[in-house]
Amino acid sequence: MVQDIIELRDVSKSFRSADGHARPVLDGIDFTLREGEIVALLGASGSGKSTLLRIMAGLIGADRGSVTYRGQPLHGPARAIGMVFQSFALFPWLTVQQNVELGLEARGMAPAARAERAAAAIELIGLTGFEGALPRELSGGMRQRVGIARALVTEPDVLLMDEAFSALDVLTGERLREDILELWTSGKLPTRAMLVVSHNIEEAVLMADRVLILGRDPGRIRFQIAVQVPRPRDPDSADVRALVDEVYALMAAGRGRAARAAGAAEPSPLGRRLPKADVARMEDLLDILVEEPFSGRADLPELAEATELGDRELLSAADALAVLGLAQLERGDLEITPLGRRYVAGSHALRQEIFGQQVLAHVPLAAHIRHSLEQEPSGQLPEEPFLRLLAEHLDQADAKRVLETVIAWSRHGEVFEYDYNAGTIHLPTGEDDAAAPGGAG
Repeated sequence: MVQDIIELRDVSKSFRSADGHARPVLDGIDFTLREGEIVALLGASGSGKSTLLRIMAGLIGADRGSVTYRGQPLHGPARAIGMVFQSFALFPWLTVQQNVELGLEARGMAPAARAERAAAAIELIGLTGFEGALPRELSGGMRQRVGIARALVTEPDVLLMDEAFSALDVLTGERLREDILELWTSGKLPTRAMLVVSHNIEEAVLMADRVLILGRDPGRIRFQIAVQVPRPRDPDSADVRALVDEVYALMAAGRGRAARAAGAAEPSPLGRRLPKADVARMEDLLDILVEEPFSGRADLPELAEATELGDRELLSAADALAVLGLAQLERGDLEITPLGRRYVAGSHALRQEIFGQQVLAHVPLAAHIRHSLEQEPSGQLPEEPFLRLLAEHLDQADAKRVLETVIAWSRHGEVFEYDYNAGTIHLPTGEDDAAAPGGAG
């Protein structure tokens, strides 16, 4: 009988924003991790993936709901749950052997016993011969292997991996993922279940028995997909490609709804998150979209292959185009709009004009900043009040990122300019003179 290992029921979590208001990050999460399965967790930035992982590890508590490990309430870090981080999180002054031994040392294990256990974990993960090396002497892939060995040396019941392969180059990440899967299927891992947070759709389909997709604002489980293709899975097989297409479509469906809401008659709140996408990438995507073989509409997996963009970058750029009404996301396809075609065919000046109009129409914060500048006699304002406004809805990092995106988009569309040295926002050159006392209309 398959046993439940970690169970979450109606789990919610909020964090305090700068003004003291609670900002919901997760809401009503129901999830069970069972013995013998790998679950992949996908979702846009800000959907609460890492927060959910930390709640499951007992590193932070939920505000509401229950979290149990093998039927017992989880009130703190669990010894039987290991975690691997994206950033490697190694101590640079310690050798590979010493880094791997850390968890065992914290538990009070005798030096000889922990050295033996660490050596076994190092051999398992393919690092034999590098026991005395320092992290700076290792490649990124090898450093992540050290992080995995350190998690495995405690023989955890559950292994949680927070974007463990995303900081690596593509080939290194694929090799490490394949090695982990080989150890899993061969039964050599001490772990009974794994949960993998990822932003790579193909990686999730190749690894997982189930794929969960989180929505955001706040984070909720929107979709759940069972992956019943036997391992090892061929990434080019029809079954795998069909699943990848399905996940792309579900990821895009949520983004498409958000974009339509942004263009609805009722304006979005000023603190709404925006996709982190630069203008050059958005323009490149439009230019490719109108060319053969796509002719204005493309399947997202095919577009990812044509552009050589990662899933996160592609979805963010597609999302941004949808927000601005230059394209639309429907059923896993990106289709250019008539305005998008006019944009692609236009001169640089026309592109700027269209882009600026769409930013003002669909990004409420940009319109608010522009209006504030027009009301200011000098045509110039510091960025701090707008950061504080965003911080009422978002944490500081997200607030800064959203403002940076609004500034970049607005500068391209000549909605306003930004002085990076002074941290001030001002009307475009010529318009600020008109805004000053005595200036023209």
